Amino acid sequence: MKFFKIVFSFLFFGFCFLVQASDLSEKLQSSEYVLLMRHALAPGVGDPTNYTLEDCKTQRNLNTEGRNQALYIGEWLKKQGVKTADVYSSVWCRCKDTAQLLNFNSYKVETALASFFDNSAKSKESNVKLQKFIAEKIKSKGPQALILVTHHVNILEFMGENIASGDMVLAKVTPKGALISHQWIPRPDNPK
Repeated sequence: MKFFKIVFSFLFFGFCFLVQASDLSEKLQSSEYVLLMRHALAPGVGDPTNYTLEDCKTQRNLNTEGRNQALYIGEWLKKQGVKTADVYSSVWCRCKDTAQLLNFNSYKVETALASFFDNSAKSKESNVKLQKFIAEKIKSKGPQALILVTHHVNILEFMGENIASGDMVLAKVTPKGALISHQWIPRPDNPK
């Protein structure tokens, strides 16, 4: 009897996992959902004084743990059923590295995802640009997921909550790119 309970438990939890995976991938195939992601772990806050966007060595970057996080998150998304995606990244190297390590073939840099950490007065303007970008992309994205790798300040302004490095937000949006509702997805931890 104990054996059957154990087998039933594995089957039940396996079924729950498949339902969750299917739900995430199905939502991301629709034009109502977008996945926003904060870049993986890059220790510190902000960037060093006199950094430049053209030189990664002058910026705060992913460490080894952050690189491993980004790789694992990409694997995890694929296990959830997200097979293809249009991936866009902020111009900052920690976001570009995260986007590349997700391994969805390629990514594109998008200015609407750029950080305004150095100038919080640009928060509203930045959010308007983000919503316009989302609205433009959801019209033509087809069944591919739309994944946007950006910064905590952008996500905070968009949804009103801080999230940790590597965390994701499944956002349901209007045709104009405004947030309707969201589901926070904590960064999956690599069991290795």
